[in-house]
Amino acid sequence: MTGPVARDDATALFGQQYGEQARGAWRAPGRVNLVGEHTDYNEGFALPLAIGPGVSAAAARRDDGLLALTSRQADGADVRLPLDELRPGSVDGWAAYPAGVAWALRAAGYPIGGVSMAFDSDLPLGAGLSSSAALECSVALALTELHGLTVPRPQLADIARRAENDFVGAPTGIMDQSAALLCQAGHALLLDCRSGIGTAVPLDPPAAGLALLVIDTRVRHALTDGGYGSRRKACEDAAAALGVRSLRDITDSSELAGLDPLLQRRARHVVTENSRVLAAAALLRAGQLAGIGPVLTASHASLRDDFEVSWPAADATVETALQAGACGARMTGGGFGGSVIALVYADRAPSLRAAIASRFAREGWPAPRFIEAVPSAGARRIR
Repeated sequence: MTGPVARDDATALFGQQYGEQARGAWRAPGRVNLVGEHTDYNEGFALPLAIGPGVSAAAARRDDGLLALTSRQADGADVRLPLDELRPGSVDGWAAYPAGVAWALRAAGYPIGGVSMAFDSDLPLGAGLSSSAALECSVALALTELHGLTVPRPQLADIARRAENDFVGAPTGIMDQSAALLCQAGHALLLDCRSGIGTAVPLDPPAAGLALLVIDTRVRHALTDGGYGSRRKACEDAAAALGVRSLRDITDSSELAGLDPLLQRRARHVVTENSRVLAAAALLRAGQLAGIGPVLTASHASLRDDFEVSWPAADATVETALQAGACGARMTGGGFGGSVIALVYADRAPSLRAAIASRFAREGWPAPRFIEAVPSAGARRIR
C-alpha cells in the first residue's frame, strides 16, 4: 500500500472561494528524515528526503492589502488578514503558517502585497512528515513569484523557518524547510545546518530491491507544546556549560563527562546522531543502502533512551518491524507522536505491514497508515 497520489485541488478551491482564476499554483513536498533528529537547531547534520505527498497553494494578487486564505483541510474557511497588522502571535491555528511567511518576507525587506491563496494537502497532519514546512514553502514560492522576486532557496528556507519560529512560536530548526525547497528526486539531502549547504546523496531504494516505508502511528504531536522546546533548551544549556557555540562543536561523547546527567544524555544523543548522519551518507555514496539499517535502529534507541522523545506506539512499531525482517527502523520527526520509518527488502514489505497492523490491533490502537517514501523533488510551480 502506497501513499495517495499527489493532487492539486487548490486551484479548483480557489475558483470556488474567490470567483476568479488563480494566477498560478505551487507545491511543496513533505519530508522524511532518514537520520539526523534534533541536530538541526544544534547546527549539526541531517539527512532528509522529500516525498510525494505535499501541500499545494493556488494564488493570485489582490490590491486591498489583505492576505486572504482558505484551505480544503479547514472546510473552506475564509480568513482575511491585513498584511500591515501582522505581528508574532496575532494569528492562531493553521492560518498562522502562511501569515508568518508573509510577515517574515516583509520583515526581510521584500515588498509583499495583498494575495488570495487556497490550499490543499495530501499529507497527514501531525504525522511527523513536516506538513507545516510544506505549507510554509508553498506559500514562500507563491508569494515571491507572484511579486516577481528572486530569493535564493537557502535564504527562502531561512525565511520560512523564521515564520515558524518567531511568528508561530514553534522552536524548530532549518531542516524541514531546507528539505522542502532543496531536495532532488532520487536523492537524500545531506544538510549542514550550520552553513545551510545541502549536498545531494543518491537514494534509490527500488533499485536496491528495498522499500522505505513510513508508518504513521496516528499518535499526534504538536511542536508548540513544551516537550520540543525543553529539549532545545537542554541542548543550549549543555553547549553553554561546555563553553561551545553549539553541540555541533563536540565530536566525542567523552567530552560530555562533566555535565549534569540529564544534560549529558540530551547532548550525547546530538553528538552521536551527527556521527550517524555522516556514516549513513558515506554508506549511501558507496551504494550500500541496506547497510544503513543498523544506523537507523541505533538512532531510534538514542531518541528513546537519551533524548526521550519516542512514544509507545513508535517503540512497538520499531520492535515489530525488526522482528519482521526490516534492515532497520526508527521514529522520524520531532517526537512525541507521528511516524516511524522502516527500511526493508521489497519482498518482505507485505509481511512487515501485516505484522505491524496485527500488533496495533492487539494493542487496541487505531490502524496505522503506510506510505512508501519515494525520494522526490523539492518545491516547484505546478501551474
